Amino acid sequence: MRDHPIPAVTEPLQYRAIGVVRGIFRPESEDQPTRGHLVDADGQEIEAVVLGRMLTLMRRHLEMSQPHLWVVYPRCREAGQLHLQIAGIWEPSTLAATQDDGEALDPSVDQLPEGDDYFSIRGELIYTKPESSELVIKVRQLPRADGFKPLPFKLQLSGDVELAHLRHFVSLDVRRQGQALQVESFEVIAPMPTRGGKGRGGASRRGGAGAGARNRPARNG
Repeated sequence: MRDHPIPAVTEPLQYRAIGVVRGIFRPESEDQPTRGHLVDADGQEIEAVVLGRMLTLMRRHLEMSQPHLWVVYPRCREAGQLHLQIAGIWEPSTLAATQDDGEALDPSVDQLPEGDDYFSIRGELIYTKPESSELVIKVRQLPRADGFKPLPFKLQLSGDVELAHLRHFVSLDVRRQGQALQVESFEVIAPMPTRGGKGRGGASRRGGAGAGARNRPARNG
């Protein structure tokens, strides 16, 4: 079992958008069990959908009337409204007990050092307006196993990133605040290549991360 729901970055220019949100998932209806809302401790409702085999896990092993720490992929389909894709759950104490030879674990293993509502977002800074704390990150995705190539998506964030970093690849630590994603810290990894294949000047960075790897689409993780 992994010791963290968000995998370590393996390449400097690795795209991704992934986070953890604690809440109760409430489906829209019995006919639409994979669509609904995550309701946090403050009663904030966030639009959400359940991906893959999570529905089976939820039905068989989770007490759905209780809050859980969900592993999610964020999307911003409408201004001021967050949308989450539920891809997993971070609850080692519960999941270990579901295995045939599993032993109960101390609930303290469910806590993350970053805390709840943390997101790791990595991509191209395509818009920034520091005076109003607005920025937009473009995230690319890897082709699927069937050959389908998903289109890049954009995430609207709140935070102050200098205009000089526009068109650079950035890594951001983000915290959900209601329906908004607030940047807590960021690191400029490298300038994005132009159409001719050359960068836009020397690499600008914050925190000493290296540059020079090829652009790698997101695995959402």
